[in-house]
Amino acid sequence: MSNFSGQRTELSSIGEFGLIDRIRNMGGGFKHPNTLKSIGDDAAVIKSTDGTCLLLSTDLLAEGVHFDLSYMPLKHLGYKAVSVNVSDIAAMNGKPEQLLVSLALSNRFSVEAVEELYAGMLAACEDYSVELVGGDTTSSKSGLVISITVLGKAQEQKICYRSGAMLHDLLCVSGDLGGAFVGLQLLAREKAEWEVNPAMTPQLEAYDYLVMRQLKPTARMDMVYQFESLGLQPTSMMDISDGLASELFHLSKASGLGFRVYEDKLPIDQQTYDTAREFGLDPTTCIMNGGEDYELVFTLPQSDFEKVKNHPDISIIGHTLPMEEGLQLMSKSGQLHPIQAQGWRHF
Repeated sequence: MSNFSGQRTELSSIGEFGLIDRIRNMGGGFKHPNTLKSIGDDAAVIKSTDGTCLLLSTDLLAEGVHFDLSYMPLKHLGYKAVSVNVSDIAAMNGKPEQLLVSLALSNRFSVEAVEELYAGMLAACEDYSVELVGGDTTSSKSGLVISITVLGKAQEQKICYRSGAMLHDLLCVSGDLGGAFVGLQLLAREKAEWEVNPAMTPQLEAYDYLVMRQLKPTARMDMVYQFESLGLQPTSMMDISDGLASELFHLSKASGLGFRVYEDKLPIDQQTYDTAREFGLDPTTCIMNGGEDYELVFTLPQSDFEKVKNHPDISIIGHTLPMEEGLQLMSKSGQLHPIQAQGWRHF
């Protein structure tokens, strides 16, 4: 479709976040005084009358774009659909409470298949202490589409935005990175072999960790509780869905700062490293551009160094810089390289 001027701009030329910026810049519409944050972060923030804030986020998963049912079990898909939404609430340092699920289903899905999908969603709801309170269903002519909206809460002073990083802050990540991307390569390889030989048996037993990082990621709600127990208040934060490099560009734009990342500080599981090499992939590229790990990337004041320096699940991977110094990767050999975002593109 084109606009009334006859001009046509391809979505691929501006990408997902360029499109979001254009929608945000259109302005107009009613501006509610209780809206503290609208478009531009992991969740919208609405001030409540009880002194807390309501966090709202939504995510959509489309068959053939975000998942492949030839290797994605429906129960795992249901769990993952909830996890990726809960992850947005964790990225705001909040706690999820309710969610809404909307489905578009083609006629190839049976009642039993839908029940299997919901079994995964309900298992995730149990794990994250979230209640499924409603939604919608409709027919689809192009496979399965899942849209989930999650509602959470946080104290206003505890909320973490992308825009709060300060100069010389520590740059940190939770967990390890690159596993989901390498897991996807494994699944794609097995699918390709199956298409040639449908009688083959997938050989994935030795790669359980990587496969589950892709098929059943876990939102890092545990980190929100650890921040509380350690007395930590991240100055900025977001989850890693499109790749660490991509998320650093978003944090940089929102906070007006650059970053230096140290390659030798990037956390990677040994199985991820070995399997990346098996595929002829650079492990650092998998970490920086892989995506779908749903770990958290966040900044902390330098005064918190002692609290996190020996934490088994937090890695200090760099620090903030003045904006004019850009985004830099210090290689293991001591060379500085500009960081480039080559992760997931939505259009």
